[in-house]
Amino acid sequence: MTPLETIVEELKLLPPGKLRLAADYIQRLKQVNQEERHTVLSRTAGSLSEETAREMEQAVEEGCERVDEQAW
Repeated sequence: MTPLETIVEELKLLPPGKLRLAADYIQRLKQVNQEERHTVLSRTAGSLSEETAREMEQAVEEGCERVDEQAW
């Protein structure tokens, strides 16, 4: 049984009040994850020079506009 399956089975046995506590805890875990992502994004925002960002953008545009019909 996977960890998720085990958790679901255990949740099924909880009384409604405890189930609400478990749901609240899961929501807090999700919020922390979002906050962590925003923190990491904030730390790395602006880390590329303008020139490097332009070069990357150009490479993506050029690479994504090519179609290699033999590749499929």
